[in-house]
Amino acid sequence: MLVRPLASALIAAALPGAAIAGGVTITSYGHSALLINGGGQSVLVNPFKAVGCAKGLREPRVNATVILASSQLADEGARIAGGTFLSKPGSYRVGGLKLEGFAAPHDRVGGRRFGQSTLWRWQQGGLSFAHLGGTAAQLSGEDKVLLGRPDVLIIGVGGGAKVYNAAEAAKVVKELNPRRVIPVQYVSGPTPAGCDQSGIQPFLDAMAGTEVRRAGTTLSVPTGLGDGTVIDVMR
Repeated sequence: MLVRPLASALIAAALPGAAIAGGVTITSYGHSALLINGGGQSVLVNPFKAVGCAKGLREPRVNATVILASSQLADEGARIAGGTFLSKPGSYRVGGLKLEGFAAPHDRVGGRRFGQSTLWRWQQGGLSFAHLGGTAAQLSGEDKVLLGRPDVLIIGVGGGAKVYNAAEAAKVVKELNPRRVIPVQYVSGPTPAGCDQSGIQPFLDAMAGTEVRRAGTTLSVPTGLGDGTVIDVMR
């Protein structure tokens, strides 16, 4: 694995050439944990311990080429899965993947409450991904340049102290204009005790007019996506 300091020029130059054709298959474990398989690689994002808003969910104890965590909090960066674990900003090469992570406040007060989270960008299976599953901070101009227009945007929508609420998430989606959106970090069913997140409907309401597809726990995303935005709701 090669680790080098993060640099905007390297992000812009390195990622476009990393595409591998073929599309991906995505499996949802709930909360903000997704396993993405494609291009001969597997990426697990935000494995969790079944605590807090993830209480009652089955922990994703699986193997992957690389694990991308928003932070090392138990509900979005638990070390329970097999693979190269990354949670710090930087530029990485793992198993043929080029991955870029950069810091953003985890909360709405400049990180003073929950510190920093890591936003991720990479290419896999001929698709570009942006993972914003663990932040409540609005994107800076530099963030928008670094993220570009992703094919697939993974974004928290359930609100609370360290996750975008519906209106904030909708604003980010409109700014980045991704082709596919996978909302995460929201409550399905009864809200666990002490959880400050809501369900998905407020986000869908805020995105009124955007096509919504209900995908279940598994989703196939091909290359050659259309130019419009589609929201894929996974269980």
